[in-house]
Amino acid sequence: MKVFILMILGIGHLHTLSAVIHSLKHFITGVSGETNFPELSGEGLLDNGQVAYFDSNTKTVVAKTEWIRKYGSDYMDRHTQFGVGIFLFLKNQLQVLKNRFNQSMSTGVHGLQLMIGCEWDDETGVIDGVDQYGYDGEDFISLDLETLTWIAPVPQAVITKHMWDNNRAQNDYWNYYITRECIDWLKEFLEYEKSSLRTVSPLVSLLQKTPSSPVTCHTTGLYSSRVMVTWKKDGQEQHDDVEIGETLPNDDGTFQKSVHLTVKPEEWKNHKYQCVVQVSGINEDIIKVLTEDEIQTNRG
Repeated sequence: MKVFILMILGIGHLHTLSAVIHSLKHFITGVSGETNFPELSGEGLLDNGQVAYFDSNTKTVVAKTEWIRKYGSDYMDRHTQFGVGIFLFLKNQLQVLKNRFNQSMSTGVHGLQLMIGCEWDDETGVIDGVDQYGYDGEDFISLDLETLTWIAPVPQAVITKHMWDNNRAQNDYWNYYITRECIDWLKEFLEYEKSSLRTVSPLVSLLQKTPSSPVTCHTTGLYSSRVMVTWKKDGQEQHDDVEIGETLPNDDGTFQKSVHLTVKPEEWKNHKYQCVVQVSGINEDIIKVLTEDEIQTNRG
């Protein structure tokens, strides 16, 4: 059995704190067959950080960060309506594609994925976007924003291409949504997120299970997923023996991140090791110097 996830089409650019390309994208997946997944589920991502979630069981967009909860109901209401509409569309298209791929009698799980959204370079002002569909994990059809025609990479998509190419009004709408409406949401979200970020520093701790275990620099209580955590040795950034963990959400809408350093006690006692945390919205770096007093452990 195949498992279909929202990220099957990819998530665009990865960002560092110095990145200037921002994105707002929606990933929506419809599934058919015997599965524990909702028939439709989707999420909204701002710069690859989840801000909202929707599925066909609740038929309501749920805020996934504290700041978007405070933002207001416009985005939620707009995309709840969009979610309900796209649910009916994907459900119909799934059956159409199963027939085209000779899977109408199949009892297995099949999935149709939609990725739609926009990107904006805040230095050059260049905007871009995507309106792309995938079926069972493979590219199916995508919109060319320059010509407002559809690209069909597989023979089964050619019929859809001809139908959608002839619907000029619909293509004009998607072009407007991607290059105008989505960009407006993106810029407004970036400003609101920035203004609503708490200036209180997150909690940074140095953790170690045993004297031979890696030393973990753990930061939590982050009000932005855009964070960089690095280890430095005698002022130089350390890359060897460093393992960077994912930025993970907390239940309260904040984030946490861990970066692990494998180093022997005699090494860090004879050199100056520092964990440096840089958070978007906080001007000063947060620095923890690796000493015996700073390490938290459950030993003894």
